[in-house]
Amino acid sequence: MSACLAVGAMMLHLTAGTFTLHWTHSIEHIAWEEDWTVLPDGLRLDRSRIKGSGAGMEPGPDAVLQDGWWVSPSHLTVPRLTLAASGATGAGWTLCADGQCRGLGDAAGPPVTLAPCQT
Repeated sequence: MSACLAVGAMMLHLTAGTFTLHWTHSIEHIAWEEDWTVLPDGLRLDRSRIKGSGAGMEPGPDAVLQDGWWVSPSHLTVPRLTLAASGATGAGWTLCADGQCRGLGDAAGPPVTLAPCQT
C-alpha cells in the first residue's frame, strides 16, 4: 500500500505506506524507535522499541525484551505527530522509509509535523 506523508512542507511518497522514527531520549540518552503506518485520516503506531528504561520512558505492561530492546505492540491512531526541534538535544529525529533515512529537527526551529498528505 503506497501512501503520501507530509513532513513539514515536504511530501514523501512511501511505497510501503510505513515509516520508522528513531531518536535518542534527551535526558536518559537511550534509543527509542517507533514503527508507523500512514492511513487516509491519520497515523497508526504499530510498534515501539526502547533500548532501556529511565525517567518517563518505562516499557509498557505488554513489552517483551527482544535483542536488548523492550518491544511493545500498539494500535494508537493519531491525526498527526508533532516533533519538537529544540536543537538542544544533540540530535533530532531520524525518519526511515523505503530504505532511506533523513534527519528531522536537528537544529533549533519550529516543530516538524507529520501527517497524511491532504488530497
